[in-house]
Amino acid sequence: MNDKNVYWTLFQHEQWPMYMAATSQGLCYAESASRTLEDLIRWAETRIPGSRLLQDEAALKPYTRQFEEYFQGRRTTFTMPLDLYGTPFQVSVWNALTEIPYGQTLSYSDIAKRIDRPRSVRAVGAANGANPILIVVPCHRVIGKSGALTGYRGGLEMKEALLRKEQENCPTAVENL
Repeated sequence: MNDKNVYWTLFQHEQWPMYMAATSQGLCYAESASRTLEDLIRWAETRIPGSRLLQDEAALKPYTRQFEEYFQGRRTTFTMPLDLYGTPFQVSVWNALTEIPYGQTLSYSDIAKRIDRPRSVRAVGAANGANPILIVVPCHRVIGKSGALTGYRGGLEMKEALLRKEQENCPTAVENL
């Protein structure tokens, strides 16, 4: 893969269509189909200026395989490389999200404490909302302090379905729904 190329595909598993993209460094984008190809193009133009977007299902196969395994309930952790494009604060939040165990949830304030920024709960929420790699960077596992489900770019229905799927497949999961 060329450093300035961004390879993409439309991944489809049952009711879960997702635009996915990767660079030579790793997965950089995985969005629900509520986002369009134009959204991916704008994201790449903003985050990786000068890059070329190339549709290439084969280049994304190592990533789509892990997504398929996740949706089939056969994968609880991802081992793919990530190529995160965000501010240092956003990246610190996204890294903290990857540490939330499968089948469990944390609140925005829990994440703020984990990154040693306990007063930055709203900024954590904003970074969570800007996460370009759904599921692998599991922003769906972040809920309100009261335990209520809060916004999700894929929609609350998708967030609830992902959490329920994980809790059904994880005997140690804590019921938060």
